[in-house]
Amino acid sequence: MTVRVTWVQPEDLIGHELRQAAQDGRDAGDVEQRWYAAGGRPAPARAGASDTPVPRRLRALAEELLDELASLDVPSAADEPTDLPSIRAACPRWPAPPGRPPSLDSDRLHAAWLGRAAGCLLGKPVEKLPLEGIRALARATGNWPLRTWFTARGLPAGLTAAYPWNRRSAPTSLAENIDGMPEDDDLNYPLLTVLLLQRYGHGFSTADLARLWLDELPAGRVFTAERVAYRNLLDGVEPPDTAVRRNPFREWIGAQIRADVHGWTHPGDPGAAAGQAHRDAVLTHTANGVYGAMFTAAALAEAAGGETDVHGCLAAGLRVVPPRSRYAHAVRLGIEAGRSEADFEAVVDRLHDTYASTHHWVHVLPNAAVLAAALTRADGDFSRSVCLAVSGGWDTDSNGATAGSLAGLLAGRAPALPDRWTAPLKNRLATSVAGIGSIGFDTLTELTYQEVSRP
Repeated sequence: MTVRVTWVQPEDLIGHELRQAAQDGRDAGDVEQRWYAAGGRPAPARAGASDTPVPRRLRALAEELLDELASLDVPSAADEPTDLPSIRAACPRWPAPPGRPPSLDSDRLHAAWLGRAAGCLLGKPVEKLPLEGIRALARATGNWPLRTWFTARGLPAGLTAAYPWNRRSAPTSLAENIDGMPEDDDLNYPLLTVLLLQRYGHGFSTADLARLWLDELPAGRVFTAERVAYRNLLDGVEPPDTAVRRNPFREWIGAQIRADVHGWTHPGDPGAAAGQAHRDAVLTHTANGVYGAMFTAAALAEAAGGETDVHGCLAAGLRVVPPRSRYAHAVRLGIEAGRSEADFEAVVDRLHDTYASTHHWVHVLPNAAVLAAALTRADGDFSRSVCLAVSGGWDTDSNGATAGSLAGLLAGRAPALPDRWTAPLKNRLATSVAGIGSIGFDTLTELTYQEVSRP
C-alpha cells in the first residue's frame, strides 16, 4: 500500500514552486523545461497530492530543481521584504501606540470567537468547490444570494454529483448536520495562540511557537505551508529557515488564519498586533504570506478598540503592509471593487477574472481581495460579512472565519449576532490540540481575555 502524504511530495511541490516563481518574477523557464522534458507533471489542481507515485528519478530531480529555484533572484524582493525592520521602513504610516489604551470587555471577545466559528462553519461544506458550483448548490435550495447555512435537502442528484460537498466537512457542517463547532484548522490556530501566550507571554519567539506546535499540534492537522514547516522542524531546520526550505506555499493563506488572537489581545494598537503576528507568521511564510497575518492582526486590533468602523479597520490593516506589495494591491482592489461594482456577483467575477488563472485557491492574494471586497460591501453587518465572504469562493471557510471575527468584534457582544448563526454552535468547539478535546466558547473567551495586552 502506498501512502500519499499531502503537501510534501517533492514531485507535487515543484509545480507549485514554478507557479510561485512566475508570480514573483523569477526566470524559471529553464527549470520548467527540464522538469516537463523529464516527464514531470504539473501540481495537482486542487488536491494536496497527485494520485500516483512517480519514479524515484523524478522525485530526485524535483528536489534538485526546488533548490535551484530557491537560488534564483526575486525581482519583487525590494518591494516585498520579510524582516520586520524592513517592513516597517516600507510603511510610512505605521500605526503609533494609542495615547490612552482603550478598554476591551470580554463580551466583545466572545462575539469574535463566535463570529469566527460561524463564518468558518458556513464555508466548510463548499471549500475546494469552484465558484460556479457554490452558486449552483445555493441557488438550487433557494439560498442565493447566500443568507444561511448550506443544505443537501432537496438538491438534485445530478448537481451533488457534479459538485460534491467537501468530503470531510459535509457530515458536520451542512444545516441538517450541525451539532456544535467541528474541528477546523481555522479554530485550532487561535486556540494554539492562546496557549502560546499563556506559556510564553507576549514576548514569545518564533522558536517558542515551533516548540508549542511540536508539543501540542498533531502533524496531520496542518496543511500547505504549515505542513512543510513542520516537516522542516522534524528535519532539524531552524526558524525562520523553516518557511523557505522547499516551501512553495510560503505566500498562501496559512499565516493569515493564525492572526486573530494577536489582534484581539492588542485592542486599539494595530502596530503592536502586527509585530506580534509577524513573529508567528515567519515560522511558515514570507513576504505576502506574512503580510496577510500582519494585515489581519492590525485590522482586528483596530476593531477590538471599539472606536472605528469596518472601513477604518481595513485602513489600519493596510498601514502595516508595504504599499508597493502585491498584498496591498489585492486589498485595495477588493475595496475598490466592493465599492464600485453594481452587485456582489460582479465584484466576485471581476476578482476571479484577475486571479483565478494564475493563483491557487489557497494563495493569500485572491483570498485577501475577496475578503476585503466582502467586508467593504457588508459595511459591518455580520450576516452579510460572512455570507459575502463565503460566496466569493476560493478558501471559503478561512475567509468566512476572518470576516466573522472582524464583524463579531464590531458587533460588540455575542447577543448582537443573529441566533441562527450562534445557536447551532452549542457553545462547543471540537479540537485535536493536545489535552483539550472539546472546549466552550465561553471558556475560550475568558482564557483569551486573561491574555489581553494592557500597556
